[in-house]
Amino acid sequence: MAVSSGTGRRIAKILAWLLAALVILIVALVIFILTFDWNRARPYIDDKVSQAIGRPFAINGDLKVGLRHPVGETGWRGWVPWPRFSAANITIGNPDWTKHPQFATLDEIDFEVEVLPLLAHDIVIPAINLVNPSVDVERLLDGRNNWTFKLPSSSGPSEWKLDLHDIAFAKGNIALSDQQKKIELQIVVDTLGQPIPIGDALKQQEAASRSASAQAIGRAGASKLAAQAEAQAASEAKAASAAAAYEAAAQASGASGASATSGAAVSSGALATSGAAAPAETASGSAAPAAAVSGASGSAAGATRATPLYAIAWTAKGTYNRAPMSGSGKLGGVLALQDTNRPFPVQADLKAGDLHIAFVGTITDPAHLAALDLRLWLQGNSMARLYTLTGVTLPETPPYATEGHLIGRFKSSGNVFTYENFTGRVGGSDLNGSLTYTARKPRPLLQGELESHLLQFSDLAPVIGADSNKSKAKRGDAVAQPSNRALPVEEFRTERWKAIDADVKFTGRRIVKNANLPITDLYTHVVMTDGVLSLVPLKFGVAGGSLASDIHLDGSAAPLKGRFAMSARHVKLKQLFPTFKTMQSALGEINGDASLSATGNSPAALAATSNGELKALVTEGTVSRLLMEAAGLNVANVVYEKLFGTNDVKINCAAADFVATDGVLEARVFALDTGDAVINIDGHVNLRDETMDLGVHPHTKGFRVFSLRSPLYVKGTFKDPHVGVNAAALALRGGAAVGLGLINPFAALIPLLAPSNNKPLPCARLLAQVRQAPKAPPPGVKQAPKAPMSLEGAPVNKSSAGASSPAAVERKPATPSPASAAEYKGS
Repeated sequence: MAVSSGTGRRIAKILAWLLAALVILIVALVIFILTFDWNRARPYIDDKVSQAIGRPFAINGDLKVGLRHPVGETGWRGWVPWPRFSAANITIGNPDWTKHPQFATLDEIDFEVEVLPLLAHDIVIPAINLVNPSVDVERLLDGRNNWTFKLPSSSGPSEWKLDLHDIAFAKGNIALSDQQKKIELQIVVDTLGQPIPIGDALKQQEAASRSASAQAIGRAGASKLAAQAEAQAASEAKAASAAAAYEAAAQASGASGASATSGAAVSSGALATSGAAAPAETASGSAAPAAAVSGASGSAAGATRATPLYAIAWTAKGTYNRAPMSGSGKLGGVLALQDTNRPFPVQADLKAGDLHIAFVGTITDPAHLAALDLRLWLQGNSMARLYTLTGVTLPETPPYATEGHLIGRFKSSGNVFTYENFTGRVGGSDLNGSLTYTARKPRPLLQGELESHLLQFSDLAPVIGADSNKSKAKRGDAVAQPSNRALPVEEFRTERWKAIDADVKFTGRRIVKNANLPITDLYTHVVMTDGVLSLVPLKFGVAGGSLASDIHLDGSAAPLKGRFAMSARHVKLKQLFPTFKTMQSALGEINGDASLSATGNSPAALAATSNGELKALVTEGTVSRLLMEAAGLNVANVVYEKLFGTNDVKINCAAADFVATDGVLEARVFALDTGDAVINIDGHVNLRDETMDLGVHPHTKGFRVFSLRSPLYVKGTFKDPHVGVNAAALALRGGAAVGLGLINPFAALIPLLAPSNNKPLPCARLLAQVRQAPKAPPPGVKQAPKAPMSLEGAPVNKSSAGASSPAAVERKPATPSPASAAEYKGS
């Protein structure tokens, strides 16, 4: 009994001494921690960290270790203090090839470590506080970057696990230099005083972006754009509601899993699209776009997640693709980046030159850029300016503004971005549609379909450089159009054609133009492949008919080589001249074809080198007698028609056949045959210097008294044409009349009598020959001279063969057969 009691006392003493030793050890450790000069450990820490990261690491300020009462712990755990570490003036070096010596600097860093989890090899850090962090990020053209560290290889997974709950900082600076992306930016980041829900950011950005749209396209245009966007959102919301109803019905009726899944995908996609335009209430009561709530993945389950919150604000200034750039925005919390399945909120408002870009939305797995889902706004003076920032080749346009839904998918095979169901204003026109950009080798691809319900024809002028010099200056183009030239001299930027391939369809439902321009609608299919641009077709609705062209511009080499095939079908004479009262009784149609080739880097240069043929024919029509008589200067008949009304004259046929040689159009046949007269036109049109030298020769078919028929001329330039009477021929008749009048007053009437030559045009033969398809030589090859068309029985032009006066040869009048005319009209 005594032995047992003594043993118990010895055990108690041992436990007491062990407890005392532990207490002494803890006290000693506490005293050591609190009194030791930790700066002595800096060389050791610097060396170990430098070896671990493969970069110079240094703590240049004080290194301190202290103890702190744990926050939020209760019971006996609250008595276990947490060590607190702090270090000042920390630097991490850069590789020797970088512009800056330091990769990162910190004025101070401090953090606490929970003690008890260390027993399970867990390093739990409640928060890290960073004071004035500064980071330099660089990448060279060869792909070397300074954010990849050479960490020592490990034989196996570490037994230790890091659990970081939060990162806090007051203000930070990031210098970004990326030679591959041509980015040079200085970025300042700071924490927001209070987290902002993504829905609130969406409302703020929408208001700011629509204000920016008003500055770009005017208040009226911005108001119309807002109405377009709201109508689009309402349409998408209706589609989403219908998809959700379908899904619910499918599930209620026990539809197959595949059908239910498909319905969910449709519903989610519609919500993601429409939600970006209109905020939706979340479970927390905050407004947030469904696109952001559901995430870029489009998962229906994402709708139940918490509303993404912005925690960090940033501002940036510098250059992107050598263009000045500035902007600001917001991001989610730093630790939100760790959750690869949770959408990370982003917001930005950027300006680069005249370009203004803004977006609000989410990125899924930002570290690996899995996907993005954004509401995107764009404004600028010309869409061509987007090339500098995006590498996407677009034509010159008037000032524009758009807003829509941008979806991005990042894949190893090539990133895909879709600007989905966007609405916009370009000048005075509306623009709607979807565009998809696919990053692929050897060139990216732009695909889509665009539509304008109301297209201002003047908004198409900048596409070929045909807008005014004032408009060019506004969109930032330094090339001014000479005042004496009508054809645009602004060169195509063919070097941009090789940067991207394109397959885009555009439809202009209704064209708004001045009263003199009988164009109603437009359709074109733009295809660009390896520097070769094709518009197949470029089709306009014109005067009740159509004017279609197939255009191929090969910009892969200099100078540009062009081929053009054009056709006019069923163009109504009455509608072609809507402001001419004398043409309102005309019932005929114009049909024609042209084939040209050319070389040159501007519309003017292409016209100046064009070779080929142009043909047109008018059949089975009528035209006002007043117009015909006025063209022939039958003074008495003009006065009669003015006083007593007009009659119609039937057009037997009218034909035009021009041959183009090095930019000079020679009229082989240019004639009009009516019941009263044949009018023959000869001469040439020079596209090189934009001049005309045409003669108009009327030939009466009936006996006319008091006729002063004389040749007319059309001369001058395209910008300043002159139309008048051949003074020599008119003076000759007038002089003869005066001379005979001195002898016999009645004899003075003789020069004014116009006898009939009664030689109509051989219309059937004209129809057959003009219907032959025009031909053009290869680009850059001179057009071979051709003999004038043989027109037996009518005046013909010989200017293309060297003569300029009309000749009349025999005798057999001919009229077009109904079958031939119908065949041409139906072609």
